[in-house]
Amino acid sequence: MAQLKILVTGAKGRMGQAVIHSVESDADCAVGATVDMGDSLDEALSKCDAVIDFTSHHFSNELVAACVKNRKPFVMGTTGHTAEELETIREASKTLPVVLAPNFSVGVNTLFWLTRQAVRILGEPFDLEVVEMHHRMKTDSPSGTARRLVEILCEETDVSYETDTRHGRKGDVGARTKKEIGVHALRGGDVVGDHTVVFANVGERVELTHKASSRDTFSNGAVRAAKWLVSQPAGIYDMQDVLGLK
Repeated sequence: MAQLKILVTGAKGRMGQAVIHSVESDADCAVGATVDMGDSLDEALSKCDAVIDFTSHHFSNELVAACVKNRKPFVMGTTGHTAEELETIREASKTLPVVLAPNFSVGVNTLFWLTRQAVRILGEPFDLEVVEMHHRMKTDSPSGTARRLVEILCEETDVSYETDTRHGRKGDVGARTKKEIGVHALRGGDVVGDHTVVFANVGERVELTHKASSRDTFSNGAVRAAKWLVSQPAGIYDMQDVLGLK
């Protein structure tokens, strides 16, 4: 079977370098091309079967348009998208298979699954909080992974992300309401990514935590997603689909 040729965007960045390493370590794959700022997307796409992107949401519209034009499926690990940028990705998925996920770590996707099961089991008496920490250079907050964890909690408790989440607390905010979900972002050092979901009740507390110490956990998962994606019909998928957790 021919190797899957992958285009790696943001090749000079930390995640781009990690993806290149993961692709080169997989016997079924090869780096077909790389791009960074100023490089030709069309030329690179002509040499590849699929794309893995961990760059900036400011680049996403340009990349998605080029993928649609060249009919290349893509794995999107970039976070921080606006509603309009997300709609562009969803529109592309009508004609291309797309994996869009806030986190490609197998462990984090297990955390997503466990979070959903825990909130179903523990139920209404437990207060829900999410805490995340990343390196000092991370620009978006909360992380895409933390947002997805909160979205899962909202889905299971029938509350609104827009109106019921509390991003940090300051001043005389009053007692915690039963509906609110707290979200707290820490930044410092070289932390790759820590995420904790807290379920707190009177007399007991349950915490689910994932800590990443290497970007390889994300890049290896993205390569796994690309290999899975190329045999799928047009549509938008996430890592839960790739791992068969749905």
